[in-house]
Amino acid sequence: MFDLSRYLARLGLQGQPSLAELHRAHVTGILFENLDPLVGIPVSLEPDAIARKLVDNHRGGYCFEHNLLFKQVLEALGARVEPILARVRDGKPRVVNPLTHLLLRVELGGEVWHADVGFGHGTLLEPIPFGAGGPYEQSGWSYRVAPEDGGLLVLQAATDEGWHDLYAFRPEPSPPIDIEVGNWFSCTHPHSRLVTQLLVTENGADGSRTTLSDFSGEMVLSVQTPTGSKREPVARETVPALLLERFGLREPELPED
Repeated sequence: MFDLSRYLARLGLQGQPSLAELHRAHVTGILFENLDPLVGIPVSLEPDAIARKLVDNHRGGYCFEHNLLFKQVLEALGARVEPILARVRDGKPRVVNPLTHLLLRVELGGEVWHADVGFGHGTLLEPIPFGAGGPYEQSGWSYRVAPEDGGLLVLQAATDEGWHDLYAFRPEPSPPIDIEVGNWFSCTHPHSRLVTQLLVTENGADGSRTTLSDFSGEMVLSVQTPTGSKREPVARETVPALLLERFGLREPELPED
């Protein structure tokens, strides 16, 4: 059985928080980070392994870990939850990338929600109604879900240049074997960005996002708000100290053979 009390304590919550309160507390309380695949440690999707890492060891993780943990939480609260795989677009309309993102369809209290606590480049702060619709404003950020040919749905975020595609998905549950394959690709394939490049994101309670990443080709510490952003180049030799001092993370050690 999932220990809900340990999870709530990790986020500083008590009692019976609402779905929106849980979602926002998870997003702002647990980092997105890919340190394990970056150093060559495969990511386990076993429920106990995820809870041990993200709850007991106060680590972060990426989408599969975050959203499968959140699935356990919601099911412990009586929700019906279906995991759905998506293709990350990162602003490139209709691009076909591997199915390497995971979101959740949540039925709770007679309503159906799109929940996602694990998108590294600006995840939802709170769940939104499942299906095409919007825009939805969250702490200054705006999102919508747009329909596309072939039955696809596309989560988009508003930018100064217009609506930016985040990821596309079919509104149907994904079987565990497909989720396992998507996770395997994400954490082991030599062309996976999570294997070759660093991404650590902290979401603030005020809606700010602090990110340490070399996805752009250079190591950068950035802070984004709905009204602007600032970027600071980071020397690679200072990254371990910055991870510890700014994000409370130590580089994981490879297990002994």
